[in-house]
Amino acid sequence: MRIPLTRHRLAMAALVACLGAATTGAAVVATTGTAWASAPSTGRALTPGTRFYVNPDSEAAHQAVTDLLHRDFPGAAAMAKLATWPEATWFTQGTPAQVKDQVRTLVRHAAAQRAVPVLVAYDIPLRDCSQYSAGGAQSDADYQAWIAAFASGLGDGKAVVILEPDALANLPSDCGPTTDPTGAISAARIADIRYAIGVLEAHPGTSVYLDAGHSQWHAVGDMAARLIQAGVAQTQGFFLNVSNFEPTGQVDEYGTWVSECVWFATLGPDWAAGHTDWCASQYYSAAAPNDGAPGNSVSPSDPSTWHWTDAWYAQNAGTPPVAQLTHFVVDTSRNGQGHWAPAPGTYSGDPQVWCNPPGRGMGVRPTASTGVPLVDAYLYVKTIGESDGQCNRGIAGGTVDPEYGIVDPAAGAWWPAQAHTLAQNANPPLTVNPNLF
Repeated sequence: MRIPLTRHRLAMAALVACLGAATTGAAVVATTGTAWASAPSTGRALTPGTRFYVNPDSEAAHQAVTDLLHRDFPGAAAMAKLATWPEATWFTQGTPAQVKDQVRTLVRHAAAQRAVPVLVAYDIPLRDCSQYSAGGAQSDADYQAWIAAFASGLGDGKAVVILEPDALANLPSDCGPTTDPTGAISAARIADIRYAIGVLEAHPGTSVYLDAGHSQWHAVGDMAARLIQAGVAQTQGFFLNVSNFEPTGQVDEYGTWVSECVWFATLGPDWAAGHTDWCASQYYSAAAPNDGAPGNSVSPSDPSTWHWTDAWYAQNAGTPPVAQLTHFVVDTSRNGQGHWAPAPGTYSGDPQVWCNPPGRGMGVRPTASTGVPLVDAYLYVKTIGESDGQCNRGIAGGTVDPEYGIVDPAAGAWWPAQAHTLAQNANPPLTVNPNLF
């Protein structure tokens, strides 16, 4: 049961005060205006001074109060710290009228904080290949009505929209050989994304980012081709690592290659036009000797070999004009300890390394001051403490997750133990947001 909001705010005020932060006990409010400057491409780029909206009624905030009432003081302190950091708000269902109202309310709350909200639109038909996060609109027409209403709720306020996680990295044609044998459903998916871009980008304060998976999934050229087809040139850029665990440095490097590949095939040399398939990737580079000797080919699991991919871009793309390169954002909510792999031989089937991996931790705090030229922001997109689904590590007929000895909560359900683990293992260590008050 949730603690009533007034009581929750008072308890949160006491907790944060005990952590050494000055507070008045009111809702979380920022103290300086949001910086928002023009980008060469769209005029909507985030500047280093941008601050993001903090939800005073978050799951972490409620968990802090619950822990306090149960006299779990270390847990309460950890959740209180987590509650001071901005996280994205997910919109996953509802009628057009409902989502419009919900988006408008969030934008209004963010404006009161003088902060920028990060919204996740997640209602595409055949979402998640009908697996753990199954759902979404029942038809393309329903989706387009829903996303048009979502966009209408934005108004002219500042906002970042993470448009449909996995929508491009997990096209219907990727779901299995019988899901989309003709490619018609995937074509409709692309059309839905392009429609969404149009209605969202009609709002001058909105920056839209498209799905580009992560560094251990699609090859660079494959992902670049999907982004181009979906209309990335009409957006602020793409997003990476949502709900995943790949290390920030590796994701940054992958994203830079994707951006360079998009440029290479669209604005680069005439001979490269349309050829994302020529781009080097985390799996292969023609610049490497590829002679079988150790270190002489690119390995996705060995970033020390990725210099061969860098070499290919240096040789074939040179130094593209910075203003022509696509920017991106990275989800660092759970990648502080990197990805997880069980000991060899632990599981005979798919160990589901993406699904509630044990021992993970929060990563780099949300910021638009990344120090990486093409990275607009590090964000907490996945809600920290929500389950990925009921994992069974590939054990046929199994329902219990052997890593935890329980049936995991359903996808999207709040899991206090997971939230505490991610906070405890945060890298860098979790602190109160110094820019909160």
